[in-house]
Amino acid sequence: MVPDLTMRGQDDPHGRLLAPRPATAGQLAARVLDLASRPADWWGRVRFDAAAPVRIPLDERDGVRTWITVRPPGHRSGPHAAQGQQVCVLVAGELTEVFIADDGVTERPLRPSRVRVHGGPGTRAVVNPARAYAVTLHAAAV
Repeated sequence: MVPDLTMRGQDDPHGRLLAPRPATAGQLAARVLDLASRPADWWGRVRFDAAAPVRIPLDERDGVRTWITVRPPGHRSGPHAAQGQQVCVLVAGELTEVFIADDGVTERPLRPSRVRVHGGPGTRAVVNPARAYAVTLHAAAV
């Protein structure tokens, strides 16, 4: 008898496809940069509210959830920890991220078209110091 070395009839004999892996930071960054390069696909969904930030879901596919956040002028978010791995990119306006860690507090301006990766220990808050709205695109592994 000759053994079946090809394991025909088994799509994935080692079970690799049954355990999907979460998207990497690089895959998340590629997704938000791709979205940022095609504003005609999503800009019409942007909504502005002077009283509070607006979160607009875009889609969820291939283990990645994407959304838009629109922050009004002068808005400051409350301190919060990152929920899993996320990335964001500023596409309009100004934002400053306040990162709070055991060794101190750091303020970092977010620059347009530059990806910011969130995850790991620490708490952060986001401030819109400008007199205009700020629009960011986000992606997170699901």
